[in-house]
This record gives sequence, structure tokens and C-alpha cells, in this order.
Amino acid sequence: MERGLLWLPLLTGFFGLAALGWWEFRKVETYRTWAQNFARSKYDLYAVLGWTDTQLTWGKPSPFGPRDLKTLNLKDVQAVWLLLDEQRLQQDQNPLQSKPPRQIELEFQPQGIRIPFSQLDLALVWWQALCHALEQN
Repeated sequence: MERGLLWLPLLTGFFGLAALGWWEFRKVETYRTWAQNFARSKYDLYAVLGWTDTQLTWGKPSPFGPRDLKTLNLKDVQAVWLLLDEQRLQQDQNPLQSKPPRQIELEFQPQGIRIPFSQLDLALVWWQALCHALEQN
């Protein structure tokens, strides 16, 4: 009886971790289905983002599909900034040499829209691609 009571918290923890894993798996699978409509897309803990032609669409990941979806036309954007801890990164700066930022966002001007990222290298790739697309328009 005592051994059974000792194993009960471990068993409960195992089922809790299994449920959280299933929840995250559902998020990724619904994202994959959603992302098929875009030429370029990203899944992140903070946001999902899709890009086709001149349209950006983003929202929050959930197991039932992205929610709070918003769309932005790149023709309406004048500039894209990469914000690291609320500081704008300049094109010639290398943020990978300094300490990792706590907050990473892409900001679109003049709309003031911010899309969060959890990985700096992924945010840099998106920032460079969006800047290149804006230069072409």
C-alpha cells in the first residue's frame, strides 16, 4: 500500500506530461494544415506567421488551429524593424554577438503592428526577407 502511494504522484505526473505533449502535437499538426496555403510560414510558441505574395497573416497557435488571425498587406508597409528588448536593431549590427534578448519582435511601420518571435535567428531571417521584399516594391 505504501509503495502504491509513493508511485501515485509519479503516475499522475506522467499522465500530465503525456497530456501536455498531446496538446503541443495538436498545435503543430493544425499549424501544418494551415501553413500549406502560404509560400513561407513559421510556427513559434508566441505566433504563427504566413506570407504569400504581398499578404502577411499571423495569429496565435492553438490545438484547434491558429486563432486571432490578422492580415497585413505589405504594400501598406513603409519599414520593418527588428526589436530586441524594445530597441530597434540597425542593419549593420550583429545581435548574435551580444547576450540573448528577452523579447524579440518584428515591427511594421506606420501601422505599429508587432509580431513576437522566440528565436533570434528565425527573426533575423524573416526581417531580412521582409526588408528585401519592401525594397523590391
